[in-house]
Amino acid sequence: MESTKEIKNSDLATSLKGKSGYLPCQYIEMALKEGMISSPLPIESTQIQPVSLDLRLGQKAYRIQCSFLPENDPVETKLKEVTLYEFDISNGGILEKNAIYLIPLMEELNFPSDFYGLANPKSSTGRLDMFTRVIVDEGHRFDEIPSGYRGKLYLEVIPRSFPVKVKAGLSLNQLRVAHRTSKSLDKKKLEIKYKKNPILFHRNGMIIPIDDVKLEEGVYVGVDVAGDLPDSIVAYKAKTNSNVIDLSKIRYYKAEEFWEPIYRPPKDRLILEPESFYIMMSKEKICIWPDWLAEMIAYEPNSGELRTHYAGFFDSGFGWNGTDNVVDQGTRAVMEVRPHDVPFMVEHGQTFCRLKFERVVERPDKVYGIDLKSNYHSQGLALSKYFESP
Repeated sequence: MESTKEIKNSDLATSLKGKSGYLPCQYIEMALKEGMISSPLPIESTQIQPVSLDLRLGQKAYRIQCSFLPENDPVETKLKEVTLYEFDISNGGILEKNAIYLIPLMEELNFPSDFYGLANPKSSTGRLDMFTRVIVDEGHRFDEIPSGYRGKLYLEVIPRSFPVKVKAGLSLNQLRVAHRTSKSLDKKKLEIKYKKNPILFHRNGMIIPIDDVKLEEGVYVGVDVAGDLPDSIVAYKAKTNSNVIDLSKIRYYKAEEFWEPIYRPPKDRLILEPESFYIMMSKEKICIWPDWLAEMIAYEPNSGELRTHYAGFFDSGFGWNGTDNVVDQGTRAVMEVRPHDVPFMVEHGQTFCRLKFERVVERPDKVYGIDLKSNYHSQGLALSKYFESP
């Protein structure tokens, strides 16, 4: 690895002088060349997303008895205390439903002091009801990589609805890298941004006026329980006791073997059962313009006893049609929903979650859906990429 001093004198540091925010793809490529992110196997170009890097599973997996945060210790020290057994996943291995696993990732970090990172599950991971989060040496929070971190990354994986087969080299989560401090947009800045680049659109592609949008430390989004037709499917509910899903097989499985479709309910109200997993969709179409990224907040205690959206990260360009037009933009956001404790009723249009916006250092050279073969661009109520298209 290059020393931190060498990196500070690098082309990346020069390009970032006076700038703050998340690194776009062209800066991530520079970070890779300069040794801020490394791997024993070459990092592939397909791992680089508009504002994130896909992280790959390593060769070994550990079945552990409980989740943990290392606090003041290396992960390996705590891991020895909680490991039940380890197994090789070079050629594949099964992760059982509701069991807890820790898998060292291939990529390692060598961050200078003015860089930090945040991790998120990939969309395909969240839509399978796989709970994943990253831990690091001496870390005290999940999915957060502190400034100046130098060391390995470990991924905790808990399949909730389905047993899955994983293999070394597969990506279940992604890393965003930030320079200095990236602050989310407050209400005033959001209002200014929304007037210039509207974020929410009706189904017909027309702008939702700012006076009709809830803005408060983010943009609030409602849920669709009505669909477009009387017999529309408005949600999918995960079936129990399903077969293993091999994550190396794309568009392979029949949806009806794993999911129960839920059709438009009477009075456009749906009662969600506790500890069941649902795939649902936003009422509004959402456009993440290329110079920003957004995160859907996973859990809002004041909005009901449920968790909304495991994979809470929206890359730059999500729902953007590639033009500067302020009409006919946007894509529906698919939400992963798990109610807790008690049955919970949702109504059509009910406020369900919040989008928090943050700045990208500069516009990415490639954006979601336009320059990449993105799985969920212009999506409707879409299941994970492992299932056959309807």
